[in-house]
Amino acid sequence: MAAKSNSRSPSRKSRRGPAPTPPMKAAYGDIKQGVRHVEKSIDEVQKGLRKAEKAIEAQARARIRELRKEAKGQLASLKAKRREAAHLGKNLLAAAEGSWQDVKQSADQVLADARATASSIADRIRTALQT
Repeated sequence: MAAKSNSRSPSRKSRRGPAPTPPMKAAYGDIKQGVRHVEKSIDEVQKGLRKAEKAIEAQARARIRELRKEAKGQLASLKAKRREAAHLGKNLLAAAEGSWQDVKQSADQVLADARATASSIADRIRTALQT
C-alpha cells in the first residue's frame, strides 16, 4: 500500500494567520466596546424620537380640539348673524311700507357685517392651519 500523501488543505489555525498579540486583542476589545456604545446610542436616539413623536401628536390633538372649539363658537356667531339678517329683512319690509331704499341699506349693512365676520373666521382658520 502506498503511503498517504499530505495533500489536505491547510488547517484552520494556519488559515487564520498569526496568533493575535496582546495589543491586537486590546484593540479588538476596544472596537467591540465602541460598537456596543454606538448600538446603545442608536437605541437612545430611537427612543427619544418615539417620545418626541408622541409629544408632537399629543400637542396636535390638543390644537385640533382647540381649533374645533373655536370654530364651533365662530360658526354659532355666524349663524346668529344670518338669523338676524333674515329677521331684520322681514321686519324692515313690514315697517318700511314702500321705502325700499332704507330696507336695502339696512340689509346691505347687516350682510356686509356678516361677510366681514365670515372672512375673519376663514382667515383665522387658514392661519391656524399654516402654523
